Amino acid sequence: MTHQQQILRRRCWIFDLDGTLTLAVHDFAAIRAALGMTDNDPDILRFLASLPAAEAAARHSRLIEIEYELAARTAAAPGAIRLLDLLSRRGSQVGILTRNTREIALHTLTQVGLRHFFAPEAILGRDEAAPKPHPEGIAMLLDAWGSRPDDAVMVGDYLFDLQVGRAAGTATIHVDSSSAFRWPELADLAVATLDELAEGLTA
Repeated sequence: MTHQQQILRRRCWIFDLDGTLTLAVHDFAAIRAALGMTDNDPDILRFLASLPAAEAAARHSRLIEIEYELAARTAAAPGAIRLLDLLSRRGSQVGILTRNTREIALHTLTQVGLRHFFAPEAILGRDEAAPKPHPEGIAMLLDAWGSRPDDAVMVGDYLFDLQVGRAAGTATIHVDSSSAFRWPELADLAVATLDELAEGLTA
């Protein structure tokens, strides 16, 4: 069995949401500008956490508004339905770990037609677990599933997704429609679309 086959046969699959299961519509530079961020720190949540409570609350509210606006503009990523259907038929555990809120994640999943694949308790947002790249969310999901990191995969499109998988000890899969694959040292597999993963499951 090849290394790729070993990874694809793992039982537990944890997905990032925005840009992984959905089409990428986030302009993070624009979001940072809208929130009044003036430095180049890519971590919006860390910035908000550094503010005084009243200011942080106001900007959190603005962030939630932006996130709902983006949810209305996105769609399921190519191959998402096929991949999740295959995992469901196989009896795999599937979950989502997002830096969004659980409420917005549920709204987004409903919008794009993927909601029925995920149990609500298997969707962890920034209020349920420490935000990625902290591995708490993965540990929580695996504990709930009675599983271990060596039987799990973290799938995502951004650095934080790969870092959290590494920190938790899972396999990591980088999904990048541009095929630039900027962090090869952090990815066990790299694919341009979720259809490629689906093809691997059926091989």
